[in-house]
Amino acid sequence: MRDVVIALMPALVVSTVVFGADVLRVTALSVAACVAFEYLIQKFLVRGAVTVTNWSAAVTGVLLAFNLPASIPWWIVVIGAFVAIAIAKMTFGGLGKNPFNPALVGRVFLLIAYPVQMTTFPMPVNGAFDALSGATPLAAVKHGAAADVLGVQELLLGNMPGSMGEVAALALLCGFVYLLWRRVISWQIPVTVLATMALFAFVVALCSGESGAALWQLPLFHVLAGGAILGAVFMATDYSTSPMTVRGGVIFAVGIGAITMCIRLWGAYPEGMSFAILIMNACVPLINKYVKPKRFGVK
Repeated sequence: MRDVVIALMPALVVSTVVFGADVLRVTALSVAACVAFEYLIQKFLVRGAVTVTNWSAAVTGVLLAFNLPASIPWWIVVIGAFVAIAIAKMTFGGLGKNPFNPALVGRVFLLIAYPVQMTTFPMPVNGAFDALSGATPLAAVKHGAAADVLGVQELLLGNMPGSMGEVAALALLCGFVYLLWRRVISWQIPVTVLATMALFAFVVALCSGESGAALWQLPLFHVLAGGAILGAVFMATDYSTSPMTVRGGVIFAVGIGAITMCIRLWGAYPEGMSFAILIMNACVPLINKYVKPKRFGVK
């Protein structure tokens, strides 16, 4: 859990540079609220061992904050933390027993309950993009803008409107490399999610008659924009909500990538990563049941 927090620090730094001190306010409040709710529930309701020192609540708090705009009111952050910890995690028994990613449950609840606040994004403090008009790149493309509305440099460095964890693709990739180096996660799920999204977008672009450089702009855009890397690296790989086998993980990841692209291209929301991961979280018991390694000694 400490390694996950460390891996998220580069993205936190970039987001703070892009959006200012509000990023630290939202992140600190989210972490504090998640830790406090878990402690109170364990102390006074479950009446068992207090395990907030294992950093899992802190990870949930950072991930929840990364799914929020930097301008979100403080009370919405607290509500999201309560839903993530009290409902999505502790209701099922705590760490390792929750079937759905807690941070994503909190994020989706807030998106449905407070859609205006959750889709009001501040502009970067170091610049503004007239082509976006305060919308995220995914929302701009959803409403007809070209996939090259932002260049690769902006998508990698994050100087654009969006949630706190959606604006630092390069920093998130650095965290991915760190987690691989520390052997906290394996590469199969993140790489398969992103590859599925890229292939899906490439086929759509090809069927739309695109050619040349334009044929590659849509896949590259969808991999770097929005919560693709954040979701693929830091949330789809959650131990308790992902399959136990490598083959199962690949099936799980393909489902996430395909559902994400279906929602992005044809759904009501410009972003579909959160919904895709939660849908595939629900499929994990089925995947674990039918995708099993061979027993030792069995041909």
